[in-house]
Amino acid sequence: MSTNDEKGGRADKGIEIIRKLGIRRGAPLPEDLATITVEHLFGDIWNRPGLELEERSLVTVAALIALGREGEQRIHLRGALKLGIPLAKLEEVIVHLAHYGGWPVAVGASRVLAEVVAELEQEESTGAK
Repeated sequence: MSTNDEKGGRADKGIEIIRKLGIRRGAPLPEDLATITVEHLFGDIWNRPGLELEERSLVTVAALIALGREGEQRIHLRGALKLGIPLAKLEEVIVHLAHYGGWPVAVGASRVLAEVVAELEQEESTGAK
């Protein structure tokens, strides 16, 4: 069982990863799922040794593309770009996954990536975040 200090540290680590990925508050999650997401997924899993943050981001993007999870792709493609992962690398991931996940998921991911890039460009031009 974790103490409040451990939970606070996990939450702080999770919030830091969320900040680095530029994840914005979306649809509200039930309180327990939100807590588990911040403390466990981002606080524990995304902070494990063995993979750098950018590598975890690419693995996550690849999994979401292969699974056809376009809503979550939007969040994590945006995060990958915010981390400095080049657009060309993300496009190459999509090409590679077309052969393993199927053409429909690659086409969908390409569309989502184009929309995310357009949104980021619009935000840059207006100074919005």
